[in-house]
Amino acid sequence: MPTDSLILQTLNNSTLTEELRDAEIETLGQLFEIKSFKKGEALLRPGEEQLKNSLIVLASGEVEATATLGGEQATLHLLQPGDLAGIITFAGGNVSQISATVVARTDCKVLLLERSRFETLLNTQPAIVYYVMRGIVRHTHGIVRRMNTETAVMSNYIYKTQGRF
Repeated sequence: MPTDSLILQTLNNSTLTEELRDAEIETLGQLFEIKSFKKGEALLRPGEEQLKNSLIVLASGEVEATATLGGEQATLHLLQPGDLAGIITFAGGNVSQISATVVARTDCKVLLLERSRFETLLNTQPAIVYYVMRGIVRHTHGIVRRMNTETAVMSNYIYKTQGRF
């Protein structure tokens, strides 16, 4: 069964497949489904189970992850095509909780990979599982690095350290 071109294009733009060969990307792509969301529609919310065990890869449009911090809504990450959401519950399983709300800022399409479907590769294609999980770690590390940089810049601005502001 051929894999949808949107799935292949999105996977090729994602950190998930940086170490995979074309045939492996094709195999992985067959496990994904495409879902469309309208502007303002929530993909994930705390307490909801709908996509709890799915990794979400943005294919088109804009999606925003937000959380309520100190009674105010704060943007955690604005996703670009190829970016990931739902990482902690996908990797963490049932012990993980969703703490952010992911909402479509525009009409969008996402790729969904259910953890149970992904786990079917463990016995037959373990290298794909290994390299995809490395890609998830790289993506998460990139988010943390960016947030640390933003925190340092803000701290320099507030406390006027390092003579930059």
